[in-house]
Amino acid sequence: MSSTQDDRERLLADAFVGLADSLVANYDVIDVLDRLVGYSVTLLAADAAGIMLVDSHDRLRVVASSCEESDWTELMQIQADEGPCIDCVRTGQPVTVVDLDTAAARWPRFAAVLRERTIPDEGRYRSVHALPLRLRGDAIGGMSLFHTRPGPLPEADLRLGQALADIATIGILQERAIRHGEVLTQQLQHALNTRVVIEQAKGVLAQLGNAPMHVAFAHLRHYARSHNVLLGEAARRVVADRGFAREVFGARVT
Repeated sequence: MSSTQDDRERLLADAFVGLADSLVANYDVIDVLDRLVGYSVTLLAADAAGIMLVDSHDRLRVVASSCEESDWTELMQIQADEGPCIDCVRTGQPVTVVDLDTAAARWPRFAAVLRERTIPDEGRYRSVHALPLRLRGDAIGGMSLFHTRPGPLPEADLRLGQALADIATIGILQERAIRHGEVLTQQLQHALNTRVVIEQAKGVLAQLGNAPMHVAFAHLRHYARSHNVLLGEAARRVVADRGFAREVFGARVT
């Protein structure tokens, strides 16, 4: 293995260990996102990176940037209401632009602003790769990787970039859960209460059918899945209604 590969693997390990440490400690989500854009630049050979999120009013906001220039570029996309990261968030899919000089037809306002902007001693951004911060198929934001040279990113780098974007999503959701601890407690208690009802329903079905508990549970689970109802809801009906319980136990389990 080459020294370059060794260095990259060491950086990758340091990045994930550092992020894991941040996520289990008392952390500030903005600090985590700031770390992420820094790691993204280092690991993916990008010249800059930025993250934007959808706020509670469904408006995009820039929340982290590796430098002032990437911050400006993200803001210009929001102002123009078009650009690779805007499309990424709206579609929930990655957007790759290997040469921004060809982007005028797709994003005329953003491309026009970008052409007029230069980065001292470096030139302007020439390519961008936008990756979604995904939650159940929807995007709650996007991370952009900017390069001053045109060209694609290797597939392995795109996968790594998406993994980093997914970590950003996890960090945001964990921070929200911590801030709304009472919601988390309620969800946990609901799960525990549901489990108690399921055990009661298993007892009802086992007695009704003179069957072992695991057989009773198999009937309950089969009924819930085949009728597209929640397992907990089916269990509650079994406990409350013996006629329904007979229907559940009488169904053939395949």
